[in-house]
Amino acid sequence: MVFGDIRGASDLPIRIHSECMTSEVFGSLKCDCKEQLDAALTEVALRGAGAVLYLRQEGRGIGLANKIRAYELQAKGADTVDANRLLGLPDDAREYHSAAHMLEYFDVQSVQLMTNNPAKVDALRSLGVEVTGRLPVVVAPNPFSARYLETKRARMAHELPLRTVPSVVDASGGSEAAE
Repeated sequence: MVFGDIRGASDLPIRIHSECMTSEVFGSLKCDCKEQLDAALTEVALRGAGAVLYLRQEGRGIGLANKIRAYELQAKGADTVDANRLLGLPDDAREYHSAAHMLEYFDVQSVQLMTNNPAKVDALRSLGVEVTGRLPVVVAPNPFSARYLETKRARMAHELPLRTVPSVVDASGGSEAAE
């Protein structure tokens, strides 16, 4: 999704966003994907030019079926990283060649990448994309996404503020940490 004149642009604000059907279509609160997408679209519009490159890489590249399997393991106590590993899958299987090709098509000279993930910056740079800056996309956690966001911060080196995990009262009156 392109807004404004981006051909030949430098320091163009962009987000490379991986599909999240569970959040963006079905309204899952387990992650911050939909809110990050909405924030990026708003930021591009406010700046008058930019792009959101939407890649079909559900579940950090593991696909919808494996993501549902990982959710089952998370319901049993595994975090998002351990769930993938228990399934024999990588922590993050995404690739960004198509995003680099899209930027090349528009002759974008350099980008300011909207991300909290330093590995995404490194991946783009390794593909020859000049990343001149990183624009954080920090979304306030809800009781269902807090543990997921903390896992991304602590185990995947995402640049997110340190927060405590809110608890959710279950139907029996006890409380449990949300995933």
